[in-house]
Amino acid sequence: MATGSEAAKPAETVLEWNKQDNKRMLHAVYRVGDLDRTIKYYTECFGMKLLRKRDVPDEKYTNAFLGFGPEDTNFAVELTYNYGVDKYDIGEGFGHFAIANDDVYRLAENIKSKGGKITREPGPVKGGSTVIAFAQDPDGYMFELIQRAETPEPLCQVMLRVGDLERSIKFYEKALGMKLLRKKDVPDYKYTIAMLGYADEDKTTVLELTYNYGRTEYSKGNAYAQVAIGTNDVYKSAEAVDLATKELGGKILRQPGPLPGINTKIASFVDPDGWKVVLVDHADFLKELQ
Repeated sequence: MATGSEAAKPAETVLEWNKQDNKRMLHAVYRVGDLDRTIKYYTECFGMKLLRKRDVPDEKYTNAFLGFGPEDTNFAVELTYNYGVDKYDIGEGFGHFAIANDDVYRLAENIKSKGGKITREPGPVKGGSTVIAFAQDPDGYMFELIQRAETPEPLCQVMLRVGDLERSIKFYEKALGMKLLRKKDVPDYKYTIAMLGYADEDKTTVLELTYNYGRTEYSKGNAYAQVAIGTNDVYKSAEAVDLATKELGGKILRQPGPLPGINTKIASFVDPDGWKVVLVDHADFLKELQ
């Protein structure tokens, strides 16, 4: 009969992969009602660049990738336009994306001058010194604007609401090898946040998970889709995800393997709250960019 340590060894070996792997958040995928309008807004108001665009008429959709730097080094947004669909429900669970900028006052003025909507004027956060503002894009997605002296990654956050913060932290640590970078409880406003990622907040894109006291579920809508994360081996990474889902919830939606047509190896899963993540083979992803 196996001892406790022997029985646990295979799981430890599987989870060890996350320490060796070189995971990176690649892009967030979401749906928009008018692709040209959103591209115009993001380039003129936010200062993003259109990195690439692809039309897939057989499947009746078009993708556009935008960001502040090349996709092989920087996080991007992947916008999806489905032919003939001009409106989506964002739901209550999705929170915001965030953009770091060295002058949020100037950025907010630029957004307004181009006809964009600022929902919170620039100023220090309550009880702190960091200057922030909030902008809303034409589809209703919120963008937090964070004043930061300099950063290699201006597209710096994806915020999602979760029903059990401790469970979610454990899930992302175990399933994806993310590090808990910071946790902050704000009892006056009845919420707690946790920042998770693969490097310090000012160096990379992070996942911001928000727990609102007493809320365990949120409507997801049909607008926000998923985050894609690059890995050196989707098969080994999926084994770690499988272990995490068995212990903490969530499930694998697509077993690891190549996508028909482009042969990029991927796997996909949902976390315990139903938020979707796609694992993408990093070498295959770089080939797609060529």
